[in-house]
Amino acid sequence: MTLAAIGLAVGLAGSLAMTRLLSSLLIGVGARDPLTMTAAAGILVLVAFLACYLPARRAAKLDPLVALRDM
Repeated sequence: MTLAAIGLAVGLAGSLAMTRLLSSLLIGVGARDPLTMTAAAGILVLVAFLACYLPARRAAKLDPLVALRDM
């Protein structure tokens, strides 16, 4: 999740820095629209959380002795 937070911060800063370019590419949405920025960031955080949580939950269910024996 740390890498996701760093990427989110860098992406947000980059998108705010390039508002002139983004405003010419977006139709019907402002380049600094807070709802759109929040929704995109929320979806990315949710996907990153699921990508971290699901494998960790699966690994936590394994018995360590069984995992080491299969190596």
